[in-house]
Amino acid sequence: QVQLVESGGGLVQPGGSLRLSCAASRSIFSYAMGWYRQAPGNGREMVARIIIGGRTNYADSVKGRFTISRDNTKNTVYLQMNSLKPEDTAVYYCNAHGVTDTSNYWGQGTQVTVSS
Repeated sequence: QVQLVESGGGLVQPGGSLRLSCAASRSIFSYAMGWYRQAPGNGREMVARIIIGGRTNYADSVKGRFTISRDNTKNTVYLQMNSLKPEDTAVYYCNAHGVTDTSNYWGQGTQVTVSS
């Protein structure tokens, strides 16, 4: 079992930046880590993922603006979000997906609101 706790959300003006953190209760070395988001009335969508070895992939809507990174020594994953737009407003969730099994864990989410 892995508990994930997100932090760093909040209210920011368009064009601003936020850095989300996801702290895991134990080692994330054997997990692919990701950030997903869900806006009101929409389904949950993948924002960014980082796998073992550091390879990343991003949703087209955030490429060039968001950066995902992981620090396995701190059991933490980050999402640096720059040039934020109102359409980035959503609850952002951290995900850990086992690469050697089918385990899958979610955090409780953190709200990001982009508004002037």
